Amino acid sequence: MTPRAAVALAAAALALPALAAGQARDWREIQKPALHAFEPQLPKRIALPNGLVIFLQEDHELPLVHGSLRIRGGSREEPADKIGLVSLYGQVWRTGGTQTKTGDELDDELEARGADVETGGGLDSTFASWDCLKESFDDVFAAWLDVLRNPEFRPDKLALAKNQLNTGIARRNDDAGGIAGREARKLGYGADSPYARVAEYATVAAVTRDDLVAWHAATVRPNNLILGVVGDFDSKAMEATLRKALGSWRRGPRSPRVDPPLHQPVPGVYFVPKDDVTQSQIRALHAGIRRDDPDFFAVEMMNEILGGGFSSRLVTNVRSKKGLAYAVGGSVGASFDHPGLFQLSMGTKSGSTAAAIDALYQEVDNLLNNPPTDGELARARDSILNSFVFNFDTKREVMAERMLYEFYGYPADFLDRYRAGIEKVTAADVARVARAHVHKDKLALLVVGKADDFDRPLSGFGPVTTLDITIPESSRAAR
Repeated sequence: MTPRAAVALAAAALALPALAAGQARDWREIQKPALHAFEPQLPKRIALPNGLVIFLQEDHELPLVHGSLRIRGGSREEPADKIGLVSLYGQVWRTGGTQTKTGDELDDELEARGADVETGGGLDSTFASWDCLKESFDDVFAAWLDVLRNPEFRPDKLALAKNQLNTGIARRNDDAGGIAGREARKLGYGADSPYARVAEYATVAAVTRDDLVAWHAATVRPNNLILGVVGDFDSKAMEATLRKALGSWRRGPRSPRVDPPLHQPVPGVYFVPKDDVTQSQIRALHAGIRRDDPDFFAVEMMNEILGGGFSSRLVTNVRSKKGLAYAVGGSVGASFDHPGLFQLSMGTKSGSTAAAIDALYQEVDNLLNNPPTDGELARARDSILNSFVFNFDTKREVMAERMLYEFYGYPADFLDRYRAGIEKVTAADVARVARAHVHKDKLALLVVGKADDFDRPLSGFGPVTTLDITIPESSRAAR
C-alpha cells in the first residue's frame, strides 16, 4: 500500500465513528485535526581537518549499522569517448575485490555475517556503502575500508561488467517506454549532453583497467567525500573510530565540477517507428527548473494539481473521463544542481495516439487558462503534506536527505522549509508559476509507436522528424 493510500484509509477509519454517531451528515463536514509538528532528529555533522565530512545518526530501534559514502565525480565527468566508464567503475570496484582478497572471497565473508558492502556509480557521484549487524561492525567496517583504500579492479571482473553493459546496449530498443525516456532526455538536454548520452559498444570497449585505477585515484580523496553512518552505536565511540581510521588520510585536489552547457529543446514533432507494439508512448517536454528556484514550492503544488495523483487533472480528465490512458502524468522537473525537464508522459493504444496528444495539449491550455479551484488547492496541499512525513519516517531517510543538502550546497534546514513553503502557496502562485514555467509553444513532442495504426497522422501536429535509434553495428567488432 502506498503512503498516500494509507493516509486515505486511516482518515476513512477515523471518520466512521463520527458518521455512525450522527456527528457529521457529510464527509466534507468532518473536521481534520491539525498536522503534528515536523521535528526530525537531525544527524550530527563532523568536519575532519582533511576535509572529510561525517554525519552520525543514532538509531537504537534495531541492532544494525549502515554506512553510506558519497564521492564527488560521476558519469557527467567521464570522457565522451569512454561513456560507461563510471558505470563499469562502480561495479568492478566491488566485484574486483582488494589487493588481498578477491571479490568472491569478500562475498563469502560478508554473507557469513549477513552483511553487505556495495559500490556504484551515478551521474554526479559514486558510492560505497555497508550494512551489517551491530555485532559484526568491526569486521565489516574493516572490509569496507579495504575496498575503499585498496581496490584491485581485476581484469576478469571488468570483462564481465563490460559484457553485462553490452547486453544492455543490445536490448535497449526492446521496450517502447525505455526508448521514449531515453530519446526524451536527448531532446531535452541534447544528444551529446552528459545528462542524456548513452554508452555504445565502442565507448565500453575503450575503457581499460588503468582508467578505473586512475578514476579512483582522482576522486577518492577525503576532501571529496561525505560519509553518513546511522544505526545502533554510541556517537562518541563511532566518531573516535572514524577519526582513527580516516583522520590521517591526506587530502588531495577536489574533483572539478562540470557544468555542461544547457540545451533548449527544439520545438517540433519527433517520431520513433516501432512496429511490434500496440501502444504508443508519448512525451511532450521542454526545460524545467532547479530545486533552489524561488518558485519551487509553488511548482510542487502545480505539479500535484496537474499530474500528481488520482485527483489530478491529467488523471481525472485524460484517464478517467476520456479513457485514453492507464498511466498519465506531468510535472516541471527540479534537479538539485541543473534544470530538470517539464514533461508530460503517457501510453495509449495505437488507435488513439492523436486523440491522446490532443488531450495532453488541452490540459496544458487548461493549466494556463484556469487557475486551481479552492478544492484542487486544498486536495493538493493535503496530499503533499499528509504524505510528506512518510518520505522521512526513519532516521536513515533523514540522514540521507541531509547528506544531499551537504553535497549540493543547500541550506541545512532546507527540509524544515519544505512544509512551510507548501503551506504558503496560493492559487495565484500556482497560476503565476504555470505561466512562467509551462510553455506550449516550446514543447518537443515525441511519439514512439506504429504509425500505420494511428487515428490521425502525426503530421497534423507539425512537420515530423523521424529519429534514428539504430545501435551502431560498426562498433561490435570493438568488443
